[in-house]
Amino acid sequence: MTTKLFSPYTVKDVTLKNRIVMSPMCMYSCEKEDGVITDFHMIHYTTRAIGQVGLIMVEASAVVPQGRISAQDLGIWNDEQKDRLTKLVTQLKENGAKTAIQLAHAGRKATVEGDIYAPSAIAFDDKSKKPVEMTTEQIHETISAFKESARRSKEAGFDIIELHAAHGYLVHQFLSPLSNKRSDEYGGSAENRYRFLKEIIEAVKTEWDGPLFVRVSASDYTEGGLTVDDHVVFAKWMKEQGVDLIDVSSGALVHAPINVYPGYQVPFADKIKQQANIDTGAVGLITTGRQAEEILQSERADLIFVARELLRDPYFPRTAAKELNETISAPVQYERGW
Repeated sequence: MTTKLFSPYTVKDVTLKNRIVMSPMCMYSCEKEDGVITDFHMIHYTTRAIGQVGLIMVEASAVVPQGRISAQDLGIWNDEQKDRLTKLVTQLKENGAKTAIQLAHAGRKATVEGDIYAPSAIAFDDKSKKPVEMTTEQIHETISAFKESARRSKEAGFDIIELHAAHGYLVHQFLSPLSNKRSDEYGGSAENRYRFLKEIIEAVKTEWDGPLFVRVSASDYTEGGLTVDDHVVFAKWMKEQGVDLIDVSSGALVHAPINVYPGYQVPFADKIKQQANIDTGAVGLITTGRQAEEILQSERADLIFVARELLRDPYFPRTAAKELNETISAPVQYERGW
């Protein structure tokens, strides 16, 4: 019997050959600080495609220069960046993987030179730069930047777009009452705090009709912050807007103790999936095929996002298949050793 981990997954008109996703992981490797992918990125991502990962998600790519976490981050705010990404997408598809890009803005966690921006003028911590509170005009300009980045993503040939609304970055900052103290239409009630993400989704969908994922942090792990119950509500709203899957992570808005153990974030994905009736991706110290298969078979998530294990083992799908007594095809050049 075919394992669920190695069964196809279809979203809209995109079919992944298996349910293993390379989770977006910043490489901080743009030495020229221009947001353009390098030879390193070409090798890094294509190696995992050769390793039979079903979906390769390119790391957080900033929609504006001030939206970078670091000056070494990738970007998709200009056509030079898009053209280089087009070459990467072509290479990944030639090696059998579907492709995704995570569109991002770091907000108050940006470490680039000059002013940084956030919903409220509250620094991330005592060592961080104090952000400038965004005006309504700047909010609308940022929404437009997400729209233009979605257009470039489509032109580059990506199969899926993910919006980064997690890990304490700008969209997460708007969602959480810990970082959003605004008194206008973008702050206060849950509906108002969701408005920024809502308008980004609306804008992106004017340029993009393919599968749309959103990564969230399901808990702020701090009193007064967001909980998974809040994200069940947000997920229902996102589903109404046409979002196809919630990629469920947690934390990183503020410094907080987190009890980390294998699969520690899976219950969040499970609850959002069941209560919001939307597909989810599970992530967080998922390191073996058996662990991934259990999550899928128990219907706690629909996709498995693998991060650090794919840094250790670019051929994790083969490793997982052997563990599950599953047979998967090899690139013809690798058949002798597969």
